[in-house]
Amino acid sequence: MKKMIAVGLWMAGALLSGSPNEHGEAKSSAQASAASSKDDQASIDQSVALIRRDLRSSKKQTIAASLQLSEAEATKFWPLYDRYTAELSKLGDQRYALIKEYATGFGTLTDDQALSLLKRSLSLDEQVAQLRSKYLPIVNQVLPGTKTATFFQMDRYINSLIDVQVAGAIPVVQEQSSR
Repeated sequence: MKKMIAVGLWMAGALLSGSPNEHGEAKSSAQASAASSKDDQASIDQSVALIRRDLRSSKKQTIAASLQLSEAEATKFWPLYDRYTAELSKLGDQRYALIKEYATGFGTLTDDQALSLLKRSLSLDEQVAQLRSKYLPIVNQVLPGTKTATFFQMDRYINSLIDVQVAGAIPVVQEQSSR
């Protein structure tokens, strides 16, 4: 269950088998379970990495089609874009780790754990906004205002679509009982 939550949370509905590997070796059920769990997590992490790479590639293609850069603009812009994306990806790594932590504790989170996850998630949102603010003048040094605005509009639009899919795949922390 937790494995499937982790996959669904980040993949936003992408289909992954993630079924436990079957080994012909004789192991105790506890050892087999632990090994299977590690194999499952490694498989999930590998699938997530591939999907994230594909998403970054698709995003870059979409932005390229929207910007219509001259050769001189492209020469200056794409290295900046790659640096921006690398920094954004690091924040994505942190978000994925947070989602994995949430999946691990799903259904058993204490109030303190739930609030900690929420606060760290909000902090990541702020860091993304700060990253955009940091890169706004940098991008605007190599692109005119309309192309700078188009880039950040497309970046935000694509990331918002991904965020909506991820949010839709994340179950609520727990069913609320009347306390």
